[in-house]
Amino acid sequence: MLEYQYKEFTSGFREWEYKDTASDLIIFQNNIGPYLSMDETCLSNGEVYTILTNKDAKGRKGALVAMIKGVKSETVIDALKTITTTKRLSVKEITIDLSPTMMLISKKAFPNASIVNDRFHVQKLVYDAISELRVGLRWELIDKENELMKQAKIEGKAYKPATCENGETKRQLLARSRMALMTNSSKWNNIQKSRTELVFKEFPILKQTYDIAIQLTAIFNKGHSKSVAFTKLAHWYEAVNKLNINHFNSVVQTMQNYYGTILNYFDRRATNASAESFNAKIKAFRSQFRGVRDNAFFIFRLCKLFA
Repeated sequence: MLEYQYKEFTSGFREWEYKDTASDLIIFQNNIGPYLSMDETCLSNGEVYTILTNKDAKGRKGALVAMIKGVKSETVIDALKTITTTKRLSVKEITIDLSPTMMLISKKAFPNASIVNDRFHVQKLVYDAISELRVGLRWELIDKENELMKQAKIEGKAYKPATCENGETKRQLLARSRMALMTNSSKWNNIQKSRTELVFKEFPILKQTYDIAIQLTAIFNKGHSKSVAFTKLAHWYEAVNKLNINHFNSVVQTMQNYYGTILNYFDRRATNASAESFNAKIKAFRSQFRGVRDNAFFIFRLCKLFA
């Protein structure tokens, strides 16, 4: 009853001027600033929204610029073009992930803006490639172990898997090193450190690929100028090519396709963290109210907080 009373009478939702259109589109063009972030998030039942936020608002009032249902480029571009040309041309920079759709939207809607691909999405590609390689090696061990077990059964012998120095099998080493291979070695605890040393000893290819990932992180972390970063990334790219590992094909292709916009990071060291943070707030808000039953009312409450 309290929830019904709040929605129908106390909140002001019924008198809200955007009530009828908020489920599909809502724009606050006065919240536009020179530095924007764009990302997508899911409200409920697979309904995805493209969300544009103002970095300068730092996730508080005035942060929400636009919330548009769907991710289809034509739909989002048409919606954003309802913002006055002067305001759209005033945008200097927009950070996005590695989505080609987001790239197209940014170019068409904000032609003067420098597009920056989020560095953490680039790094995640590399760590995902390492994870795929690790899983592939583990499946090879599983197949080999199954064959040995089958052979031992035929010969009437008990099968005993070989173990490493710490008492774990190679399969267990690979399975339990997943988190360590996704993080910097400075954050490893003693168990992770000793286990990963064994992994690198047994599987040198994982050591090579992990070093490649750390090198990329170091390039982004250091305060290089754009020209220096260009050279550093070129050398890194050559090192990845020399590895000649299939799992890194998508990494190589991504670097080729987005080289210019990845390098734009070194102009202001801007990331898409503000958009990810805003998405986290939406998800926490959604979780607090056990899902979204009325999209318009949910968006109304978001606007009260962030628009």
